[in-house]
Amino acid sequence: MDVVVVIAIIAGLFIVLGVAEPLAGRLRLPYTVILALIGIVIGLLASFFLRTELTDALNPVANAILDFPIRSNVFLYVFLPTLLFQVTLGMNLRRMADDWVPILVLAVVAVFFSTLVVGYTLSLVSGMELVACLLLAAIVSTTDPSAVVSIFRSIAAPRRLARIIEGESLMNDAAAIALFGLLMGFVMQGVPDPTWTGALLRFPGLIFGGAAVGFLLARATVFVMSFFDRYEAAQVSLSVALPYLAYIAAEQMLGASGVIAVVASGMTMTVAAPGAISPTSWNNMREVWTLLSHWAGGLIFVLAALLIPRLLQDVTLLDIGLILVVAGAALAARAVILFGLLPLLTLVRLSPAVERPYRTAILWGGLRGAVTLVLALAVTESLRVPEETRRMIGILATGYTLFTLIVQGSSLRWVISKLRLDRLSPLDAALAKQVIAVALQAVREEVSETTKNYDISHDIARSEAKSFGERLDGAVKEAENSEDVLDRDRITLGLVALASAERDIVLERLKERAVSSRLGDRILSDVDRLVEAARQSGRFGYRRAARQAVGLNLSFRIAVRLFNRARISAPLGRLTADRFEVLLLQGLVLRDLDGFIDRRIRRIHGRRVAELLHELLARRAEMVEQALDGLRLQYPGYAEELERRFIRRTALRLEKREYDELLEEGLIGVELHTDLMHRLARRMAREDRRPALDIVLQKAEIARQFPLFSELDDATLQRLSKALITRYASEGDMILSHASVPETVYFIASGAVELRTRGVSYRLGRGELFGQLAMLTKSARKTEVRAIAPSTLLALDERRFRRLLRRSTALQDAVRESAEKRGIKVPYLDELQEQREVKSSGKRTKSPGWTETREEDSHDGHGKEERR
Repeated sequence: MDVVVVIAIIAGLFIVLGVAEPLAGRLRLPYTVILALIGIVIGLLASFFLRTELTDALNPVANAILDFPIRSNVFLYVFLPTLLFQVTLGMNLRRMADDWVPILVLAVVAVFFSTLVVGYTLSLVSGMELVACLLLAAIVSTTDPSAVVSIFRSIAAPRRLARIIEGESLMNDAAAIALFGLLMGFVMQGVPDPTWTGALLRFPGLIFGGAAVGFLLARATVFVMSFFDRYEAAQVSLSVALPYLAYIAAEQMLGASGVIAVVASGMTMTVAAPGAISPTSWNNMREVWTLLSHWAGGLIFVLAALLIPRLLQDVTLLDIGLILVVAGAALAARAVILFGLLPLLTLVRLSPAVERPYRTAILWGGLRGAVTLVLALAVTESLRVPEETRRMIGILATGYTLFTLIVQGSSLRWVISKLRLDRLSPLDAALAKQVIAVALQAVREEVSETTKNYDISHDIARSEAKSFGERLDGAVKEAENSEDVLDRDRITLGLVALASAERDIVLERLKERAVSSRLGDRILSDVDRLVEAARQSGRFGYRRAARQAVGLNLSFRIAVRLFNRARISAPLGRLTADRFEVLLLQGLVLRDLDGFIDRRIRRIHGRRVAELLHELLARRAEMVEQALDGLRLQYPGYAEELERRFIRRTALRLEKREYDELLEEGLIGVELHTDLMHRLARRMAREDRRPALDIVLQKAEIARQFPLFSELDDATLQRLSKALITRYASEGDMILSHASVPETVYFIASGAVELRTRGVSYRLGRGELFGQLAMLTKSARKTEVRAIAPSTLLALDERRFRRLLRRSTALQDAVRESAEKRGIKVPYLDELQEQREVKSSGKRTKSPGWTETREEDSHDGHGKEERR
């Protein structure tokens, strides 16, 4: 085909893409439905002009359209990697991880279940071979979430719900395509006869092999990109090459799943790239990929739809009946998952609750799209597949895709309207009236000030003020006549607004590079949890999410265990430095939120709600400060260096703003501005490198700050620091329970704990200890200890604690005081007291350091002289 014709057709396709989106908005139909309809119409018109005798002038154009050189391998190798890679770049993987159970259930479990249900149903009804029916079922199991997600966003559905649907679609495509590749070998002729056992054994290799290829290539790409700080176009170019290389390497070199490789590479890039390249480059890269995905998604729909008339040209009434059977079985299988399995997972707290109307919308919104058409096309083009199987899969898959697009897609918005998902709740409707009244009052004040500043005619200003006043009076009257909003609901809405404002501030701080871009995803995930928790559970959910943001995650706990037991410090050093940055930013953001409460929330929700929000913020600030105190205590120099680095980065940001303003005002030229920006970029690059953290804990310095260790000399403190084991506890963590063995004493370096024994509670704070009484009395533990704030603890085993106790009179006094407070007799302390009195009278001397005599050791049951 002539290159001019090809270019003309491609240009026409881009015109279609440009027209389809506004048309979809005007007709209130999903964008993909409009694209598919346009493609079908173009295909039908091309076929019509070839067959009609009305004119032959358009025959060359019609031939060019119908014979356009595009096959299934073009879709699979060109368009599919683009779509999958962009979806992963736009995902918040940390928030996806919170919902991994429903995502995997709706994706992987639903794909296999739907494949079995549709395959067996079609085999029973049609009498065709089961394996061919299963192959068709795998093809039609992929879903296109774009329609339902776009509608959910337009009606302000819970963000978590849209995220689950997007995650389901991504994993759904990967699972269905991997299953398609597995089943394809059973219907192809001229290849070695496969066995189900061999296929199932090969399946893990498809998945894990593809994941390994994607991960390794993505890590290599990010490593190379990190050296191209000043070459943003080069970084974007490398990212464009990555998904295609991953797909080809997995498919052609290892025989693994190319789709899994692309998904793994995208996820790895999403996690690793923000820490290796600048925030501007990362944002621009995502914008480029959004545009590429928009083009690829549109083109794949239009080009695949062009083939629909050809695929359906031999359709019969029996085929139409089978299409309806496939549609019914697919809907039934999806309904079982949504209304059977998903509520069961909610009952066992493995999945968030999804209300019935939303589940109904998800069921009806499970449209099939381009991926289904491409897989069906791949089967029809394979000469190794029997002709009857090719015909059956081509017609049924294409017909079912049309059914979902035309029947379900065109009626989806109507279904959502009938489910009343597009209407404000009574609470939101009442609040909206009050928000409008408050906003109009603020607008009137600003407009009045503007008319004075610009010296506008008094008559004009008075006339417009009168018109605006009438509107304001009507809004105030509606707000007064609306149903009362309970304080509890006002608090919930206030918290949602507060968390949303926090997200805006965090985004602004990230743009200003006040924190490492690598941590941006984690920080935004924490804020998103605040928004969703406040919306679902009010102040209790907000507090829970706030504690989780300050607390220690699983990876941090594993790193602590690795350091304490195996002395592997690298993971703990990195995560501790991350924790420093996150807590510092949280503290800065919380200070800004107080002003937002007074400026905005107080005017809408009143003084009582504002005071309560101030109180919640104060508690959060206290938690953050306690956690920071614990880190500053362990790494005082590092905390100071991070704060200095923050000031330097702020100064560089302000310097850049000054240069930009000078350029805009014409006070400096472009050449000078470019030179200044290059110098500034070099300094910013140096400040982006976080200072190294020496994770070898400065326990001697910590111990020196304990009043209990005030009597110890430097040599003893050094030996003590090597014996102390650091343990971190989040708020609510159980540190000691009734069943634990009394063999460890804990010193509180920072934070606070609550000790409960015999129905009485005691609160202990920084500088105090616990666990010593049960150890010294050798009695069964009747006490439990739980952290009531993020805490840093220093643990000492029994043998070393007894040595320390003999050495320190201050420690003996502290243990005796705690025992008297709880009415516990400790004979061992009396023995130590007697020994101290004997020594003070000069009848006995004590060896220096940690060396003790045989007689002293006999009191703690060792019976041998111990030296250290």
